[in-house]
Amino acid sequence: MSSTAPARSDASAVRRRRIGNGVTYGFLIAIAIIYIFPFVIAIITSFKTEPDATANPLGLVPHPATTTAFHDLYTGNDFLLWVKNSAIVTLSVTFLRVFLDSLAGYALARLRFRGRGAAFATIVAVMAVPGIVLLIPKFLIIRQFGMYDTYYGMIVPLLVDATGVFIMKNFFESIPVSVEESARIDGANLFRIYWSIVLPMARPAIVTLFILSFQSSWNELGHFIISAQSASLNTLTKGVAQLASGQLGSGNRYPLKLAASTLMTIPVAILFFVFQRRIMNASAGAVKE
Repeated sequence: MSSTAPARSDASAVRRRRIGNGVTYGFLIAIAIIYIFPFVIAIITSFKTEPDATANPLGLVPHPATTTAFHDLYTGNDFLLWVKNSAIVTLSVTFLRVFLDSLAGYALARLRFRGRGAAFATIVAVMAVPGIVLLIPKFLIIRQFGMYDTYYGMIVPLLVDATGVFIMKNFFESIPVSVEESARIDGANLFRIYWSIVLPMARPAIVTLFILSFQSSWNELGHFIISAQSASLNTLTKGVAQLASGQLGSGNRYPLKLAASTLMTIPVAILFFVFQRRIMNASAGAVKE
């Protein structure tokens, strides 16, 4: 009797643990389905005809399946122009923002200068301000500098990001100063130390910042609305927004709108899946003393 009681207790504990795990996984799967379902509907609807999309908006099987929406998107709209503009702006912003944010983060982490604390406090304060609040000041500055309705007005205001500076500063502070001191003894100047020694060690933070910068600039809408008005400068977000609002045609045009949104998500999805294993904790990669 004494040996069977612990066995029953262990079996009961295992059974409760399995039930608990099953409930947890079931809950997580339900949440994942709820989260993914709208995206699945968007993809499926993009292959429907307009009457089918109107009659069965949540149907999971197109009747019939067609690529007409994608064909109309390329032939009846300036989709390729939108892609070109988005690519120019996004790549310019991403690479320059990563470089400038890392420079600013390194300066705040390593250089000692008057107003350093106030500068960092200002950056943290900017992070707390909703971006929409800054749209009107941005518009006024862009007009004042003569950059309105140009690529410069679309790109320059996005080149530095408070969140990126914050991320890079925290990562650089996790790297021991002794690594830089040995290079300084060997005669390396400040920029050489930053470029050849510290920046390669910050690869996890750089990759994270690169993905965040690409995603935010690719999906940006508000800033592009107030910085340009010419149709020739429309980005994907502005073009798809015009499609969604019905400004570029009549009817619901659900397949066309969702085909555009589906294609728009592909670059960000590819970037994330390619580099997701390199997104690491902010302290990863730092050398321990």
